[in-house]
Amino acid sequence: MNDNHLPKILIVDDEQPLQRALQAKFELSGFEVAIAVNGEAGLASALKNHPDVILLDIVMPKMDGMTMLHKLREDAWGRNAKVIFLTNLSTSEKVTEAVSNRVFDYLVKSDWKIESVVDKVRMILGIKPPTANQS
Repeated sequence: MNDNHLPKILIVDDEQPLQRALQAKFELSGFEVAIAVNGEAGLASALKNHPDVILLDIVMPKMDGMTMLHKLREDAWGRNAKVIFLTNLSTSEKVTEAVSNRVFDYLVKSDWKIESVVDKVRMILGIKPPTANQS
C-alpha cells in the first residue's frame, strides 16, 4: 500500500451494533470504511469502489452473503477480491463452500474480538501493526 492511500474496508452486515463497532475500530486503526446492510448493496459497493478487503456476513436480507460472494466472483475485479466471512454460521458445509470460493478466512462471530479482525485484515494487506510508541 502506498502512504497516500488509506486501506479501504467494506463491511457488509445487517447488524447495526456490530457495524458501528467494526467501523469505529477500523477508522481508529487508519482504515477508510464503507458499510452495506445487505448483499445487494454490498455487491454494488464492492464493484463500484473496489475495497481492499470485504468483511461479509452470510445471513442477511435481500441477498445473503454466499450469493453476494458468488456474484462477486463473476466479475473480473471481484474474482480476486479479498473476502473474510464474519458470521454466526459454523457448519462444515458453509465453511467448505466459503473455502471453495476463495474466501481468505471464515470467522465465527462468537469466537473473535474486534482487534483480532483488524489484525487479520492488516495481515492480509501486509500492513504492519503500529508500534507502541507510534500515535
